Amino acid sequence: MTGVHTSAQQGFSTQAVTYAQGRPDYPRQLTGWLTDTLRIDAQSTIIDLGAGTGKFTRLLSTLAPTLIAVEPVTQMGAQLTRLLPDVRLLEGTAEAIPLPPASADALVCAQAFHWFSTEAALAEIHRVLKPDGRLGLVWNVRDESVGWVAAITEIITPYEGDTPRFHTGRWREAFTGQYFSDPEMTCFPYHHVGSPQEVIMDRFLSVSFIAALPAAQKATVTAQLQALIDTHPELRGRDTVAFPYQTQAYVCQRLT
Repeated sequence: MTGVHTSAQQGFSTQAVTYAQGRPDYPRQLTGWLTDTLRIDAQSTIIDLGAGTGKFTRLLSTLAPTLIAVEPVTQMGAQLTRLLPDVRLLEGTAEAIPLPPASADALVCAQAFHWFSTEAALAEIHRVLKPDGRLGLVWNVRDESVGWVAAITEIITPYEGDTPRFHTGRWREAFTGQYFSDPEMTCFPYHHVGSPQEVIMDRFLSVSFIAALPAAQKATVTAQLQALIDTHPELRGRDTVAFPYQTQAYVCQRLT
């Protein structure tokens, strides 16, 4: 599939299972945001763009039976189909969504929009939404005010390279007022609770640019993460860890 960043194609292809295991879910309050702010209900047709392994698709499927997942990486889509066999899955990118115009009431991107935050993508999203359609953007953002979370960022950031990332804020540059209103944010606290293997090792070894590393560099990152788990006073000896996130949810209105 052309138009997919190399880090995403390589990293998500090789670590789709780890991604499914290690990525956090979403806070319960987000359901209210989806129904009240994005106006999703049982009559809505929804597109989940960049659906990945179906983490967010699963939440959407409880609200809108008419749900279409779009995902360019085959291995990620295979995990989604395993999790949600009844959801319609299409292979496509943000610049080439394989649906006719005015197909959906809302389109949602969870953990994904920074990969394709271009005017071309917004034009295509605009095309497939109905005239009063809504675009929703959702990210689970690490709370780096916590010391050991900041330490994880220090471990992985040197490998980032040119990989598109939410934290740079560059995804906002696509919103020029031509296709959508400026993003309006609602924020929810969230903790991903699980074993250190799940919430730290699986989570960060599935980061696209870490998953795409050569074996020797990946082993170095693995060893650094394990050393943090073994030595940090808030992690050492713990069977269960609560990883702190802020879930940031943005709504954008389709402009005519």
